[in-house]
Amino acid sequence: MKELVFLLEEDSAKAMLEGLLPRLLNPEIKTRLIPFEGKQDLEKQMEKRMRSYVNPEARFIVLRDQDSAPDCKAVKAKLFERCCRAGRATKSLVRIACRELETFYLADLNAVEQGLQLKNLSKLQSTAKFRDPDHLGSPSKELTTLTKGIYQKVSGSSAIAKHLDPANTRSPSFKNLVASIQRMEKELLALPCPQTP
Repeated sequence: MKELVFLLEEDSAKAMLEGLLPRLLNPEIKTRLIPFEGKQDLEKQMEKRMRSYVNPEARFIVLRDQDSAPDCKAVKAKLFERCCRAGRATKSLVRIACRELETFYLADLNAVEQGLQLKNLSKLQSTAKFRDPDHLGSPSKELTTLTKGIYQKVSGSSAIAKHLDPANTRSPSFKNLVASIQRMEKELLALPCPQTP
């Protein structure tokens, strides 16, 4: 089975991908979204979950926030080491949201405006702060302030994700996530179809 499995830090990432993936992936590819209860839970359990995953053709994408970690490359390397220990190195990619998932939304204020049914947010996109939101210290606080408390992590992610532009490049970490999904899709579509008896 051609399957793309996402190991996610939390439910808000699951909500975001549920809105984004149908517009990105070929329907021939099955997806499985596995949220954990924070980054410690993800790091503690991901190796075991990957090692015991039944489908040998599955591809994995691990998605975690950088949060306050000073070096996102070190976070990525640590998570990839777990993929290696699970025996899935060649079938896994690790992506880090710099600094938080909300960066993706601040990079696409039109999606925030549409998803949360607000007005006049998209015109702020050209300001310095929102042209390159990967450098913001606390994107979740920024988004809460910008939406006057309307944004909530899971419900907000679900509402905004349906409007995210997959071609948006304002957030390099979002661009890298989309490119990773497309890379895994290409790998999976290249696999031979199983023979039917």
